[in-house]
Amino acid sequence: MSEEKMQEIVKMEKISKIFETEELETHALKEINLTINQGDYICIAGPSGCGKSTLLSIMGLLDVASQGEYFIEGINVTKLSLDQAAEVRNEKIGFIFQSFNLIDELSVFDNVALPLRYHKATFTKKEIEERVTECLKLVGLTHRVSHKPNQLSGGQQQRVAIARALVAKPALLLVDEPTGNLDSKSGDQVMAVLKELNDNGTTICMVTHDPRYADMAKIKIQLLDGTILQAPKAKLAS
Repeated sequence: MSEEKMQEIVKMEKISKIFETEELETHALKEINLTINQGDYICIAGPSGCGKSTLLSIMGLLDVASQGEYFIEGINVTKLSLDQAAEVRNEKIGFIFQSFNLIDELSVFDNVALPLRYHKATFTKKEIEERVTECLKLVGLTHRVSHKPNQLSGGQQQRVAIARALVAKPALLLVDEPTGNLDSKSGDQVMAVLKELNDNGTTICMVTHDPRYADMAKIKIQLLDGTILQAPKAKLAS
């Protein structure tokens, strides 16, 4: 099978992050170089405090680097204003958090539809309905469309969060400890959904402490003290 040139989604060049207080200077990330291509499934692993969450926050434009350059689909986002960064984030990045971050007062449908309502593009009511239904179908929850989050199990809530992350068709899905609040059965179901999404072309970058789930990724990056220990090349799925 010949390898086609993959589209570059993320390129980080010498990304460093320094947290400063009056007494202390903490180097959370040290000259990180990282490339993520279309269709990659990357897991960032390492002990607590090694910089995983900081790296994911910078990648998701929730924080800014102290040094270095960061490109998303060729756009240099390093020097963007907060408003510009928010626009790129809403358009190109989907988030899945450990804590689900669903709004209890809204139905499953309205939770999933939120990114479309805040998107710079204008979607018709019909387009929103079609896209939300399509994403809920991907996670097997079309029968829960009118339920509120507190009427769902933890695993179902996380699957709603996955649907919400996908609804605006982001270039990159950032996943932070997706099974941290779930029992093992629910965790396995959520990870199976992520694997299927990646098999169908979704680009995923995930942080997890669970070695079983880390091994599901095509590429495993080990962080220690803010530095990448190893970043093997993507393996072709067998």
